[in-house]
Amino acid sequence: RGRIVASFCMGTRRLYDLVDANPLFSFRPSDYVNDPYVISRNEKMVSINSGMEVDLTGQVCTDSSGGKFYSGIGGQVDFNRGAARSKGGKPIIAISALDENGKSRIVSRLSPGAGVGITRGDVHYVVTEYGVAYLHGKTVQDRVLALISIAHPDFRERLFKEAIAANLIRREHADVEGGFVVTPARRQKVICLDDGVQITLRPVRPTDEQGIKNLVYALSQETLYYRYMTHSKQFGTRQILDFVYVDHRKNVTIVATTPEAHGEDIIGVGRYFLDEASNRAEVAFVVRDEWQGRGIGLMLFRRLVVIARQSGIAGFTAEVLRDNRKMQSIFNKSGFKVTQHLEDDIYCFRMDF
Repeated sequence: RGRIVASFCMGTRRLYDLVDANPLFSFRPSDYVNDPYVISRNEKMVSINSGMEVDLTGQVCTDSSGGKFYSGIGGQVDFNRGAARSKGGKPIIAISALDENGKSRIVSRLSPGAGVGITRGDVHYVVTEYGVAYLHGKTVQDRVLALISIAHPDFRERLFKEAIAANLIRREHADVEGGFVVTPARRQKVICLDDGVQITLRPVRPTDEQGIKNLVYALSQETLYYRYMTHSKQFGTRQILDFVYVDHRKNVTIVATTPEAHGEDIIGVGRYFLDEASNRAEVAFVVRDEWQGRGIGLMLFRRLVVIARQSGIAGFTAEVLRDNRKMQSIFNKSGFKVTQHLEDDIYCFRMDF
């Protein structure tokens, strides 16, 4: 403990003079240093390995370019598995989204002859300059969507179509209107509540399909009725897909999330749909019951206002049930010019920015 453990070092004379007979360094044979059990005994162990290609199911080619060997696998598997077993450890595969020839390192299928150095069952985190995909324990479809989300933007749509053709994701995805759009991380906003809880407001992602399902099915009958004017929790695949596949221009969806151990928990969602003829957008949002009364609905509304104004939209419209006083209060206290009229127990709001 408290020593640098290694099996070899390579460098300058200055380095060799530093490590020679230095008690800070402990040189051991590879069968000890690379032993996954020994590695796992280090708490919060992080292993960072790279790869030549990663396919959409999470298989990592680490040692070859097609059938041409580039290197050996070394201790990659050992350290990946050791970090996975470490308390608080994280095994990470870090790659650039593009190779030196401008081709995507994330591919629908590995190149012919490519060897799998790290199996899909061993992969936890894959990182590119476009984000992080957490794959461990996920379904094949969730893995595919997560990896496409961190691929280079020029290749995402192609990978999406190839995944559908290969039956890696459901056929219903072929009909989505918004396409596979992932907005830059700079568009998210982090807010701390009075009790210190961190809330992230960000554009919805294709990987949020299950999170949106969990949100909808967790709503009480009253909240469900106020938001969707129905008591039924039977939301079809098509309806859920409409939440997450949006163009982020005419149709915008944002989510409010809280951090979890391996991802996020969606606790609220806000949306607007632009009517181009009037240059006004219909707005709506909903928050999980246990999070209501903490200002999250207002946060979603204000964030949607910012996005709409940046897009040059003139204002919002909304339809709200007469008994839904919380939603009415947000609109009436928005600070904008608000007009409303009642039709069949539904208030029709119009807000001018």
